Amino acid sequence: MSPTQQATRMKCLLGTWNCRIATALVQFGTIVLLCHVGLAAEKQPFGPRFPRLDSHATGQWWQPRGKMKARLLVPRDQVVAFAVYTHHRGVLKLTAQLFPLMPEEPRTVRLEFRKGEQWTEVARARVHELGWSAHFRIENWDNTRNVPYRVRFGPRASFEGLVRRDPSHKDVIVVGTLSCNSRRTPGPRAQIVANLKHQDPDLLFFAGDQSYHHTQHTFGWIEWGMQFRDILRDRPVITIPDDHDVGQGNIWGENGKQAATAAGSGGGYFYPARYVNMVQRCQTWHLPDAFDPTPILRNIGVYYTNLRVGGIDFAILEDRKFKSGPRGKIPKLGPRPDHINDPKYDRAAIDLQGLKLLGQRQLTFLDNWSQDWTDTRMKCVLSQTAFCGAVHLHGSPKNRLLADLDCNGWPQAGRKAALEAIRRAWAPHICGDQHLAVVVKHGISRPSDGPYSFTTPAIVNTIYGRWWQPQPQRAGINPLPDSPLPWTGEFLDGLGNQIRMLAYANPTDRTDELKRADGYGIVRFNKTKRTVTFECWPRFVDARKGDTVQFPGWPLTFSMHENDGRKPTGWLPELHFPTTKSAVVQVIDEKTGETLYTVRTASNRFRPPVYSPGPFTLNAGPDRPTVYRARSLAPVARDDKTTISVKFRDGLGGR
Repeated sequence: MSPTQQATRMKCLLGTWNCRIATALVQFGTIVLLCHVGLAAEKQPFGPRFPRLDSHATGQWWQPRGKMKARLLVPRDQVVAFAVYTHHRGVLKLTAQLFPLMPEEPRTVRLEFRKGEQWTEVARARVHELGWSAHFRIENWDNTRNVPYRVRFGPRASFEGLVRRDPSHKDVIVVGTLSCNSRRTPGPRAQIVANLKHQDPDLLFFAGDQSYHHTQHTFGWIEWGMQFRDILRDRPVITIPDDHDVGQGNIWGENGKQAATAAGSGGGYFYPARYVNMVQRCQTWHLPDAFDPTPILRNIGVYYTNLRVGGIDFAILEDRKFKSGPRGKIPKLGPRPDHINDPKYDRAAIDLQGLKLLGQRQLTFLDNWSQDWTDTRMKCVLSQTAFCGAVHLHGSPKNRLLADLDCNGWPQAGRKAALEAIRRAWAPHICGDQHLAVVVKHGISRPSDGPYSFTTPAIVNTIYGRWWQPQPQRAGINPLPDSPLPWTGEFLDGLGNQIRMLAYANPTDRTDELKRADGYGIVRFNKTKRTVTFECWPRFVDARKGDTVQFPGWPLTFSMHENDGRKPTGWLPELHFPTTKSAVVQVIDEKTGETLYTVRTASNRFRPPVYSPGPFTLNAGPDRPTVYRARSLAPVARDDKTTISVKFRDGLGGR
């Protein structure tokens, strides 16, 4: 028998182990077979403690279980479910999501690009058997052209889409933002997809809870992808997992430690690191490379990074991963460690030294990100949840809480540090998670001195509804003029954080899908006017009818500079940049060492506002504030005629 025949016979004998021949060598008349046992075929790929974890896509997943048919078994020409991608700094990253493969099927997918009428294969990728995803990285990507792509598996299965050119030519960049895709209402999301096709966003942001199937992420992720595949296929997509995606009701990641329960209030991740990493690989591999890829405890990966689309630079945060859990660290002040309903509780007493929110690694990232304005006109921060507790009623209209420690309003010192970092870039914040759409203007040290934030509604709001309903039921100080909503204005949330409520979309009847406040958000960045517009669309409306069918209180528009709401006490001399259309300016308070802001100017003239007597250091440059420096500047009156002329030549700046 020839060596090839012997190898083929051995493959047949080992077939029940789902082995595949990697290499067959003849050494001294003996065949050495390098065999890989497929992870998905392991009976318990996540260990004996969790034998059923992701079981709809592992083990003998294709076999019926009692009366239940295999949930992910599809015709083999439909195995490629969908794809998601981004491109950034000359690198295209694309994830192809497959339905589970049969033991005898190959584990390779192909990526092809079309030029004219000709399809050309450009890369092949191995399929990860846990999660059934495959990943492509294409270097030296030309982002100035549209490129049709298709992902192919076997002779017949494929998924086609378009890698869009970067929309830098557009004046207004449009972002669709969604979260919280409840499994209690399965089936298509037809009207949302139709509306998004009409609104044609340049970027899609899914802020978390794409799946509520907790222990069956592959099923839930594929379900989500099939619901949205027709809008995912032809534009960049940001997806970030939240608590339900990794199988927890809430999560305080606490640097990756092992959580005691799936409730998670003691901090950490409950399910095995292999499961968490599978979720993150499926949902975030296609994002630009992480700012600092160093894993956390138990070798759980990180993905916080940034993505530039059309001149808007988006910081993508993981606001759960490093956050401290409340249980065992603060007194229990309500029915759960994370729920407070004791009216006598001391808000300052739970803001303990050493508690973390974003963690130092992400604050360092934000500091670096805020100073780099290469190819950038405006900035924005994306994360899972809100930096305040803009909710009063939780789960039902009868359950009023003072505070929910799942939100980023706690710990308060961590919130302050995060919002100060966001404010330095004059950036708004967009998130999901709360099942209640709101727009707030944050207060950090004083009312409304921080950035704007848009928490978008749940796609399907059938799990844990929430309501904004202050007591007494009346507007706060400084209510929004002409708002159709009765309870706008300045408030303290239950953690003592200052917010100005600008819009909210309470459910009116959660038993009626038309009145649950299901929906999604649209955000428009106008680069010429330097404005941001928040739109909030109910799930079942026809967006072609215009703004009148948005939730009452929307749309809302504000200027980029209003994300810094501090009131200037003076101004530095006017800056003039005669050799460039705009520049990046940074102002540092020399007395405190605080960086007040680092922003791109709207034109070649800019008068920097300041908020104390100073003195101040001023740094400037074409894309980073590293070329020109002036120290010991004192504030002047706003109508002062002093001008500092700064010319950038060959990397040098001069007056």
